[in-house]
Amino acid sequence: MTGAKAAGMLLACALLALSARTASAAPGGFGQDMKQDAKTVGHGIGNGARDIGHGTAQAARTVGHGTAHVAKSIGHGAADVGHGIAHGAREGWNATTHAVKQVFHKSH
Repeated sequence: MTGAKAAGMLLACALLALSARTASAAPGGFGQDMKQDAKTVGHGIGNGARDIGHGTAQAARTVGHGTAHVAKSIGHGAADVGHGIAHGAREGWNATTHAVKQVFHKSH
């Protein structure tokens, strides 16, 4: 790189730095607009993330409540089956004891 090219690059960098400083120092300038745009985008992303979080929480609650309802229904169904088995076993026991009593009482 020649001295003229290096001097030209240094001058271009100095002008770019000076213009950036001027833009950011001016109230309502380009730098302030960029900051405000970035802030607005950040708020939008935050709001969107919050909405997604709320939707996810609502879905989780719905699934959890549905699961609890199904579990309760299964538990009640199992209890009903258990009661049915118990009643059937009791009726079977009563029938057996009745039959045994009839057999042994007839032989007397």
